[in-house]
Amino acid sequence: MGYDVVIGLDVGKSMHHAVALDPQGRRLVDREVANAEPALRELFGRAAGEGQVLVVVDQLHSIGALPVTVAHAMGIDVAYLPGLSMRRLADLHPGNAKTDARDAFIIANAALTAPHALRRLDVPDQTRADLAMLLGYDDDLVAQTTAANNRLRALLSQVHPSLEKALGGNISHPAVLHLLAKAGGPAGLRKMGRTRIDSQLRKHAPRIHASLTERIWAGLAEQTVVVPGTAAAERVIPGLAAQLLQLRDERERIARDVEEVLDAHPLAEVLTSMPGVGVKIAARLLAEIGGDVSAFPTAAHLAAYAGLAPITSRSGSSIRSERVNHGGNKRLKNAMFIAAFASLRADPASRAYYDRKRAEGKRHTAALICLARRKTDVLFAMIRDHKTYVPATPAAA
Repeated sequence: MGYDVVIGLDVGKSMHHAVALDPQGRRLVDREVANAEPALRELFGRAAGEGQVLVVVDQLHSIGALPVTVAHAMGIDVAYLPGLSMRRLADLHPGNAKTDARDAFIIANAALTAPHALRRLDVPDQTRADLAMLLGYDDDLVAQTTAANNRLRALLSQVHPSLEKALGGNISHPAVLHLLAKAGGPAGLRKMGRTRIDSQLRKHAPRIHASLTERIWAGLAEQTVVVPGTAAAERVIPGLAAQLLQLRDERERIARDVEEVLDAHPLAEVLTSMPGVGVKIAARLLAEIGGDVSAFPTAAHLAAYAGLAPITSRSGSSIRSERVNHGGNKRLKNAMFIAAFASLRADPASRAYYDRKRAEGKRHTAALICLARRKTDVLFAMIRDHKTYVPATPAAA
């Protein structure tokens, strides 16, 4: 292993539990340590007095960010034990207790008995950390937008189904949201009148305002009865519309920040040169992989990390199959999947490969996963060599 001391940290919000083991498995430390820089420096410093130290954590971000940062600042190697590996290793230890001390020992012991289960953690560069923070915030905004949009549609479907149907896919359009924020529900729209509705929509939808006005007015005319709860919905709908507009503006601001951070990175041009990879996908790739692929010996290792490598099942001569890998880094896998889908129109070579897989009998999703796996090989070479994408040259007839 090459380390004189291994420290397993079961991280917590205010206190971590630390277990330090020597190469023979003897416990050198078994105690709680505060989630504060002085306490962590004291723990790591004492261990460093015994020789080379490896710190193993079970969480990378949130409450586990400070120990990782302090260890890196002190020049100490850090590794990460994924949750699935942690649960599997826990079954090998006697007892069913779930305590911080037991978990910390399992984490430390993993470095001695199952080093292959650990993942090395390098010091993340500032750009990668910034992108991860911004994209994480954008993911939260997407979840809030989806929840508010679903709530708005549900309210309209409850009190006036014809109006919800008339709005259809345009319900999240800025013009419709500004209209609902000003008028409210069906009663407010009737009171506003057809002319004022059209005038309001024209401000934010100059090309579709006329047809949208016709659909809204026709939908209002289809229902004459007032469903119980409509009066309360008239007060709730403007708030939901205003919330969606605010979330939209915030997402646009974050998108500008992401683009600004990405443009300052030397790999920005390299990543965006690949067909199907735009600014957001490039930012996600950089946040999940980083600017260096040295942590992955081959492109196959990167594909396995992303969960794009199929899992082979074989037992004698009776069971031979391959199934989709549902593990791996889901954010990276999703980014590669979207890039593969977007490249079907942008890149003839990608389209030809996809069509070939469909001709072999694969379904749409399976063919896209195959394409994403192939693009992972190209991405690995692009990042390794810092070279932009070169389109494939068609073979001579």
